[in-house]
Amino acid sequence: MTRMRLPLIPTLIVVVAIAVMIALGVWQLERRGEKEAMLALAAANPAKPSISYPVMAPVPPDLLFRRSSVQCIRVTGWRTEAGRAADGSTGYRYLAECATGAEGPGALVAIGVGQKPDLKPDWTGGQVRGWISQEPDHRSLLSRTAGNALPLRPMLIAEQPPVGLKAVAPPSAADVPNNHLAYAVQWFFFAAVAAIIYLLAVRKRVPPPRPS
Repeated sequence: MTRMRLPLIPTLIVVVAIAVMIALGVWQLERRGEKEAMLALAAANPAKPSISYPVMAPVPPDLLFRRSSVQCIRVTGWRTEAGRAADGSTGYRYLAECATGAEGPGALVAIGVGQKPDLKPDWTGGQVRGWISQEPDHRSLLSRTAGNALPLRPMLIAEQPPVGLKAVAPPSAADVPNNHLAYAVQWFFFAAVAAIIYLLAVRKRVPPPRPS
């Protein structure tokens, strides 16, 4: 009978990698529970009284989707994102980078929805009322998993759009993705695949039995 001898260093590397992937899967399951609690809190926030607009990121769960207002002194730039209007139609959301004083981080305002991706709305600022949300999330999965992704900035979703644009759909907890279960399943799947591939690779190293 031929004994299978596992190479020490490669085996340790694979074992550590599998352990890390399993740990990431467990962490994603924990994050799923935290996200569900946050979404339950955010779902009740629109009915609460108006509060001051948060200046810095991240947006605490108890402020998410609360009513607020901001004074946009002037528009310093525009961003365009795919979005949905309050009437259910789709198009492009126009996000205004606003100066709110001589210094400071300013504010990001989703001012309205239109149909032209390269449009710069004819809006120069003013008092805006609406709901506190977060800027669109374009962070990579790797950066979020590693914990080195920058927090999302606050964003005010304007209740009333300028002339020529549609109102942005009010924020809803149903629009916030909770993909942590899917991420956990992916990490567990990667761990299983790594283990299977390594066992198959080691099996090929075993010499065939000698003829008697």
